[in-house]
Amino acid sequence: MPESSTLSFVLEQFFPSHQCLEIERIDNGHIHETLSARLQTPQGTQDVVLQRMNQHVFPHPEQVMENILLVTRHLQESYLAEGQNPEGRVLHFFATPSGEYLIRDSAGGVWRAAQKIPNARTYETTQDFKILFEVAWAFGDFQRRLISLEGTRLHETIPQFHHTRKRFNDFIQAVEQDASNRALSVRQDIEYLQRREDNVDIVVDALAKGHLPSRVTHNDTKINNVLMDRTSGNALCVIDLDTVMPGSILYDFGDLVRSAANTALEDEKDLSRVHFDVPRFIQLARGFLSAVREMLSPLEWELLAFAPRLITLEQALRFLTDYLQGDVYYRIAYPQHNLHRARTQIRLLQEMEQQAGLMESILERCKTDSTLGRFS
Repeated sequence: MPESSTLSFVLEQFFPSHQCLEIERIDNGHIHETLSARLQTPQGTQDVVLQRMNQHVFPHPEQVMENILLVTRHLQESYLAEGQNPEGRVLHFFATPSGEYLIRDSAGGVWRAAQKIPNARTYETTQDFKILFEVAWAFGDFQRRLISLEGTRLHETIPQFHHTRKRFNDFIQAVEQDASNRALSVRQDIEYLQRREDNVDIVVDALAKGHLPSRVTHNDTKINNVLMDRTSGNALCVIDLDTVMPGSILYDFGDLVRSAANTALEDEKDLSRVHFDVPRFIQLARGFLSAVREMLSPLEWELLAFAPRLITLEQALRFLTDYLQGDVYYRIAYPQHNLHRARTQIRLLQEMEQQAGLMESILERCKTDSTLGRFS
């Protein structure tokens, strides 16, 4: 928890004349430091979310916020154009009285504040088919609403974020440098990933050649990045917009399946609990495609079943790279945390490879499924 003097300074910048009634830390993120606060302000009681941004991961926080404001305003306009109230469906960030959306504390930390959406929760994992469908639909609807926003207007806040060739090359470099003397103990994991090098260029090359359309994508479509209504179980709002950038819809679908069709948590130590769950995949495919089916290009359809394998490979590369480098990117709770994360991805990828044909047939059926827009 940050020092109380720092928190008091940050809150005063965004909410002059406030009284802090309670504040607590939220620990489910890898990147930023996040807190939830209840404030008494001249406008009444407000529940807010504070974040101290990780400037190692995001060295240009102003560009991150410019992207977020552009996207959230576009989403608000989309809801209003359809006669819907965007309140609670789109993230709302607070500005200081002088109009600033980011402030710096005395140590150089960068902070922002957002409205906390009421009666909402997230899931790290779930077996509930309705929740899976709703999460997938929310990310698909997010894509649908942003199709009219030109990706060229957005900053590339993490250059080459899903560039799998770069991720693979970074991994090989980490293996060769072995900065933390860990490579020998994970030789089997290293060799498994090395054997999949042929996969890493497929999407990046198609994007570079213009064979795949560049879209405004979320780029971090984990199940816990959708707020769900506690009462109805319906999706409310897509959150964690820091990585919204130009990219491929394949990345979003792939990461969604990677995170939500896994029967275990991302850092599960017991690999016997890690499985790729086909029934969950069916609901994810149905939910996502119910929103985006009409906007997919022929090549996007062709590569849709491959996308989860690609992103799972990428994430395994990233986790193992960070482990070999000495855990410099992801926040860890114990020394082997990134290794357990990497091995979970490897196990998941192995099962996806075994089920590749079934995944393709499921997606093929979704093309003509007349009930796709209804949960069942």
